[in-house]
Amino acid sequence: MTGVQTCALPICRIEAAGGAAVFDVQDTQKIKADVFAQHGQLQSGSLKVGDAVQARVDAPLRAATTRNHSVTHLMHKALRDTLGDHVQQKGSLVDEDKTRFDFVQHAPVTPAQLHRIEQLVNAEIVADAPTVIREMSLEEARNSGAMMLFGEKYGDIVRVVDVGDSRELCGGTHVQRAGEIGFFKLVAESGVAAGVRRVEAITGEKALAYVQQLENAVTQAAHALKAPVHELQARLEQHIEHARALEKEIAQLKGKLANYQDRSEEHTSELQSL
Repeated sequence: MTGVQTCALPICRIEAAGGAAVFDVQDTQKIKADVFAQHGQLQSGSLKVGDAVQARVDAPLRAATTRNHSVTHLMHKALRDTLGDHVQQKGSLVDEDKTRFDFVQHAPVTPAQLHRIEQLVNAEIVADAPTVIREMSLEEARNSGAMMLFGEKYGDIVRVVDVGDSRELCGGTHVQRAGEIGFFKLVAESGVAAGVRRVEAITGEKALAYVQQLENAVTQAAHALKAPVHELQARLEQHIEHARALEKEIAQLKGKLANYQDRSEEHTSELQSL
């Protein structure tokens, strides 16, 4: 998978010997098949070619980003299994908070399809298969069935990553086992261009917090309507129908009132003419 793994916070800090310079890395971009560039901000000092430096990775942030990156592979596979082989990646962004994935699809993804995608991905997480990373020739990778991006330039030797039942060419960081992802939840689906849809998803603790927030909202709504949670939809429908009936009754009463006012004005005019 080719995409952007980025972060609002520094993903690692590069320090020169003795603390003479500090550089915070906030983004890593693939320039060519075997060339990567790190973008960030120089916090202090100066750096020049040939300086000896040491990188210090933000472990919790990296772990969160890694989970979201690995789940993107599983989600890509689930999208193809659910929607069809026409699904092709058109862009992605992975950070510590979420994964965002753009893909070829001419119609909105239905709620039922989104649920199936979630089920497929979470089934892979529960299966907890080990991640397998191998290097091989591009031809061997193609013959193995690894997903490749149309138009992407690959070197002679490529990195093939198996996460669950997905297999893609990828140079990014990944979980050691699918179970480390914890939990997967889709949170948004939208169109971004003609024939291109976008999904956003979260994992781990953020996914759990999201579901708990939804659960609290449903519980509060049920409490306000004085209904058990499992009867909430039926109770809401009853209230909606009751509100519509009241609106209809109000409209009828307004009509009668207007008619009464017209008649009253007519009678007033007749009396004044006598």
